[in-house]
Amino acid sequence: MSLQQQVMEQMKVAMKAKDKVALESLRAIKSALLLARTEKGSGTEMSGDDEIKLVQRLVKQRKDSAAIFADQGRVDLAEPELAQIAIIEKFLPEQLSEDEIEKVVVRTIKAIGAEGMKDMGKVMGMVSKELAGQADGKTISNIVKSKLN
Repeated sequence: MSLQQQVMEQMKVAMKAKDKVALESLRAIKSALLLARTEKGSGTEMSGDDEIKLVQRLVKQRKDSAAIFADQGRVDLAEPELAQIAIIEKFLPEQLSEDEIEKVVVRTIKAIGAEGMKDMGKVMGMVSKELAGQADGKTISNIVKSKLN
């Protein structure tokens, strides 16, 4: 079942349950999918990887917004963003723990023979590709930095 179909099914459930937060989150995914499909130069169908990247981008946007609202003491605005994150993340593959990510990073560093920060780009590229959708880029970056230092 494609992401579009999953979203539509969940929207029906949210409408019946009168769940405004879920409905708003699902509409955001649907809107982003439609925009991505109608962009100039894009094909009619999105690959699974493209769909995952789109959902990750939506989660990241909401995390950034929630962090800004929390920094400004606006918990009333941060809470809905966090609630939306929980709903949108259901459409991502299961996220790996930091220990699991660390194992992949160490294995990649050994495989390419990375020796310092100058090799961070190579390591990040390979690890990000291997863990597509299963780990946050910021988390991967922090682990790679700690291992290369």
